[in-house]
Amino acid sequence: MIARRPLLAGLLATPAVHAQQAPWPSRPIRIVVPFGLGGAADVAARYVAEPLSQALGVPVIIDNKPGAGGRIGTDLVAKAAPDGYTLVTLGNTAAANETLQPQRGYVLLRDLTGVAPINLANNVLALHPSVPATTLPEFIALLKREPGKWNYAHSGPGTPYHLAGEMLKHMAGVDMVAVSFRGSNEARTAVISGQVPIMFDGIPSMAPQIAGGRVRGLATTGARRDSFLPDLPTVAETVPGFEYPIWVGLMMPAATPRPIVERLHAEVTKAMASETGRAAMRRMGAESMVMTLAEYDALLARDVEMLGKLVREAGITAE
Repeated sequence: MIARRPLLAGLLATPAVHAQQAPWPSRPIRIVVPFGLGGAADVAARYVAEPLSQALGVPVIIDNKPGAGGRIGTDLVAKAAPDGYTLVTLGNTAAANETLQPQRGYVLLRDLTGVAPINLANNVLALHPSVPATTLPEFIALLKREPGKWNYAHSGPGTPYHLAGEMLKHMAGVDMVAVSFRGSNEARTAVISGQVPIMFDGIPSMAPQIAGGRVRGLATTGARRDSFLPDLPTVAETVPGFEYPIWVGLMMPAATPRPIVERLHAEVTKAMASETGRAAMRRMGAESMVMTLAEYDALLARDVEMLGKLVREAGITAE
């Protein structure tokens, strides 16, 4: 009898252990957006939340945590429990921050793991109508005549809107003054009101303002003209080699169990590969991104290296 007690005790304990481990997911999932309302990361997160919720059978909640060029929200997720209930939307900004913000408190490719890309969109260079330039060559000539006079708005150090402006300065040999706001919505509002007259912004967010005549679109930042704003030239048509699209994807704590990462990847990929998802992205002025986990990991690593080089060569600082 004595020899059998450990076996019996183990058998009795097993149901109790399994009872404590509820199947995933058994409660709401949170997607942290490290930027304010209305930006590319926020729009993408709100779109993907619905199909994820339907597929997983639990609510998917959007939690905006703006500040420090996306560092605050990303740091929160990097330090979250790796239990499959916390994700973050990020993109070019997080890759740039690896060089731009060395005191951020986390290492992107060490402390987070890729889940899935969501979409890719070009930026557009937009001016308040008060700026005396109607084409990109005229605008560059204006900046060269009046160096340091003109301000451009952006949504925080290291964001695509900031780095696109710094890239233009570096490649075109012009000078503008960067003015940082807490989020793209605040920056966009400043441009529409004329408080700060210039901004690189995501096409999905700025196109309605261009259509309404509240701002003037000059050029887009892709390698080819954008189908959403086909009448606008690319920046590269005037500044050869210039290219700065914005992509958005999902990551989560690095120690999250692989089966959870793979399930989330499968569901996001299914949503973005569907005709419904592709059509929704087109309406937003973006394109669905569909990649394997390995391809997404490669994109993350490539952007960290490429944007780090830009930050160093252009002497960009976190203000």
